[in-house]
Amino acid sequence: MTEARRRIWGWWFFDWASQPYNTLLLTFIFGPYVVKIIGDGADAQTIWGYGVGAAGILIAIVSPLLGAIADRAGRRMAFIWLFSVMYVVGAAGLWWSAPDDFNVWFVMVSFCIGMIGMEFATTFTNAMMPDLAPPEELGRISGSGWAFGYAGGVLALAIMLLFFAEQTTGRTIIGLSPLFGLDPEAREGTRFVGPLTAIWYAVFMVPFFLWVREPRRPGIGIAAAARRAFPEMMTTLRNLPRQRSLFAYLASSTFYRDALNGMYTFGGIYAAGVLGWAVTDVGIFGILAAITGAVFAWLGGKADSRFGPKPVILASVVVLALVCLGIVYVGRESVFGLSVGPDSRLPDIAFYVLGCLIGAGGGVLQSASRTMMVRQADPARMTEAFGLYALSGKAMSWIAPLSIAVTTQITGSQQLGIVPLIVLFVIGLVLLVFVKPHGDKDRWSDTSS
Repeated sequence: MTEARRRIWGWWFFDWASQPYNTLLLTFIFGPYVVKIIGDGADAQTIWGYGVGAAGILIAIVSPLLGAIADRAGRRMAFIWLFSVMYVVGAAGLWWSAPDDFNVWFVMVSFCIGMIGMEFATTFTNAMMPDLAPPEELGRISGSGWAFGYAGGVLALAIMLLFFAEQTTGRTIIGLSPLFGLDPEAREGTRFVGPLTAIWYAVFMVPFFLWVREPRRPGIGIAAAARRAFPEMMTTLRNLPRQRSLFAYLASSTFYRDALNGMYTFGGIYAAGVLGWAVTDVGIFGILAAITGAVFAWLGGKADSRFGPKPVILASVVVLALVCLGIVYVGRESVFGLSVGPDSRLPDIAFYVLGCLIGAGGGVLQSASRTMMVRQADPARMTEAFGLYALSGKAMSWIAPLSIAVTTQITGSQQLGIVPLIVLFVIGLVLLVFVKPHGDKDRWSDTSS
């Protein structure tokens, strides 16, 4: 394997290592477990929304500053080490969420520490993408990396379902007691999802740290960079309206990626609360969604390299908006307006199909979105740009959770609580019209000076 190829594989391993935080903790295992422990779907959705929203606000404030510091200092890897530690500590802390001693504040703080670490590490690793290959190859590399990450999520989820997550019988879906003598009465098999996610990340980040090397760049000390970061970031923000395409893209991604985050965050909670699914049912749903996500992220990467990221993003947002509308009309009593009996499997089948579409559209959308960010950003300030990208996307993920939490609290309905996501997708779609496929390259020298 050549050095360049090894560097790409190392970069892909971050996606593989970090994906279980989304797959296992945010969506398919730990989120539904919290619903069961709290006991009321609407209450759980409200609490989860406020907790994730608070973490998003913190990320929004800090992420662009950290990116500016890293660009001025010419160093990214030290920051990735720091945020990796936060990821591992936060994930491991979820072990202490036993049903008979469930402290919702401790659980949410641990979860948010890990999520903050994941988001910040993602900002810095995404900023490394332009160093991997020529621009025309980045769509394929991004799509393949996202597909590789989904594959890691599928494998981790399968391990949880087969060997750890206990059903009501106290055994896993293949009839085994949870491994390592974990006590099903104390839900230790399901709670092991936290330590497993931490161990998974620690092990599979080894190729990243061994094979990915930063190009040597001139820089200043971190302390000096930190002093200059805030005023220079404010200058960047003031100049954003002059970079109309970048400004429009950041605004667009604020809405459509936030809506997608909302679908991921509340998909498992919705299924557990509205359809009454057990953790293992949600896990199977997750495997199907992740498989389609991997396949379509890979295909989407090829389409990205051939047609560019903008048409790929447009098509994905339209599909996801329609899927979100469909979710509102899937419940235990009716499916798309058709009444069903209490024993009908139609609601479950419909939600499985919608889950596959979420996985497919989400994988393509996220892969093409980071490629588009590379096209829009100033190469000299790539980490700062991806900090702004985090600000406009996942870092602003408090919008969707808080709007869902408020709507759910007001209506008392999980189904109606999802409606704000449709609005966010539509706003993102409208703003995307003003984005140039290759950005405002003529203005980079102005904003860099």
